[in-house]
Amino acid sequence: MSLKLSNMMELGTKAPDFNLLNTITNKPVSLSELKSEIATVIIFICNHCPFVHHINSKLVEVANTYQAKGIQFVAISSNDVVNYPQDGPEHMSQVAKKEGYSFPYLYDVTQEVAKAYMAECTPDFFVFDENLKCVYRGRFDETRPGIGEPTGKDLSTALDAIIVGGKIDSDQKPSMGCSIKWK
Repeated sequence: MSLKLSNMMELGTKAPDFNLLNTITNKPVSLSELKSEIATVIIFICNHCPFVHHINSKLVEVANTYQAKGIQFVAISSNDVVNYPQDGPEHMSQVAKKEGYSFPYLYDVTQEVAKAYMAECTPDFFVFDENLKCVYRGRFDETRPGIGEPTGKDLSTALDAIIVGGKIDSDQKPSMGCSIKWK
């Protein structure tokens, strides 16, 4: 496991567009098809990362709560599947079903989407407003594998602010996790 911190995309950056395979439906889907009129959460994850395993159940709970309020969640895996075959699309579909993902789980075969978002680790969170401008990037919460139970506090606080039309604190902490496995 190679520990990495997220890059912290500049706030206000426009979400890079994409068209990726949804491993759950086995059909390509674009950001313009998925985006919400309230907010869109883009999460870079993978199947094997212990940091993702640590938050998976709570992530599903948080996603279900906020999707009911009109916020879209989208997960993307960009790992090199030659060296990490457990992160391949067929396994992604199985993990999505097992974990109960209520959101698309997309595969970035070229890794160009991860590079466009400046994603560095799994998990890595990006929240975009109704205009697809970055308003939050960083961690799910302060917990880590073996250190605390996940709450989703940092992400939830940002999403709550969006829902009520409030200001999101710009003092945001980077996510920490396994490095994206580059080709």
